[in-house]
Amino acid sequence: MDGALIAGIVVVLIVVFTVLRAVRIVPQARAANVERLGRYYRTLGPGLNFVIPFIDRVRPMIDLREQVVSFKPQPVITEDNLVVDIDTVIYFQVIDPRAAEYEIANFIQGVEQLTVTTLRNVVGGMDLEETLTSRDIINSQLRGVLDEATGKWGIRVNRVEIKAIDPPKSIKEAMEKQMRAERDKRAAILTAEGQRQAKILTAEGEKQSAILRAEGERTALILKAEGQSQAIDEVFQAIHRNDPDPKLLAYQYLQVLPQLAQGEGNTVWVIPSEVTSALNTLARAFTERLPSSPATRAPERDAKSSEAVAEAERAAADAKAEAEDSERAPRSLEAGRPDLGAAVRDTEKTQVVPRPEQS
Repeated sequence: MDGALIAGIVVVLIVVFTVLRAVRIVPQARAANVERLGRYYRTLGPGLNFVIPFIDRVRPMIDLREQVVSFKPQPVITEDNLVVDIDTVIYFQVIDPRAAEYEIANFIQGVEQLTVTTLRNVVGGMDLEETLTSRDIINSQLRGVLDEATGKWGIRVNRVEIKAIDPPKSIKEAMEKQMRAERDKRAAILTAEGQRQAKILTAEGEKQSAILRAEGERTALILKAEGQSQAIDEVFQAIHRNDPDPKLLAYQYLQVLPQLAQGEGNTVWVIPSEVTSALNTLARAFTERLPSSPATRAPERDAKSSEAVAEAERAAADAKAEAEDSERAPRSLEAGRPDLGAAVRDTEKTQVVPRPEQS
């Protein structure tokens, strides 16, 4: 009894173990290759799968999701013989589990080595500056080469990104100096352009100001000349309308004479020869008899009018005497100077007539 029970228990355990080995559950986005008697038989998909125990062998599961692999920086020599370290990232996805399992032993290592080789070929034809500014070109070329080479491995390369390109330290310092010099150059150019524009605008403003100032002065002079012209015309018209006689002109001439002696440096006052004729005219104006009028024919002329006429006659006689004394005065004052009398007589002959003031 005891031996039969033990044998039954062993058989039951063997059956349970066999059933467990025959059932395979594959998660979503996973795949597993099955080998029957050492040869590829089929690929298990997601879900419940059955295999023959001890005949079928299930290989490790393969992830079918997109994977990201970052490789360590690789030294690459550029066309201008500079060594740069390039760090890359690859996004790939297994699309054929059978090929990924049997076409290459380690597809991750294969992708890495293929990336390094392709990167050296691409960057080796570029100089440092082109390498730093052509990341998109490098990415596209890498993706094309990797996608073509890994297609038979059952792998699809979706993207290739360059994380960093690190030139040597000395090159970094030189690049920093160059960039600093470029920034200083641009700053100097912008400053010069600003000063140039400021000077141009200032010159334009001064030009416009000078033009407007000149136009204003021209307009002012024109208006002033027009005003003087109108004033002279009005005075001229007024004189001609009033029809002045020689007596009035002689009187005005005498009023101007005191202005000749107002200067501080006038030690000699030369009386022109026209003064005598002007005084004679004025004297005749006061002494000649006026035409008779109803007022003069009146028998009763009052005493005040007679006194005014007499006073006017005396004033005219005194003015004539003063004029004659004035003519003799320069000769007497300059008697001690040999040539001054001749100069005074020449001045009298020239008969300089002062311009009368307009009333």
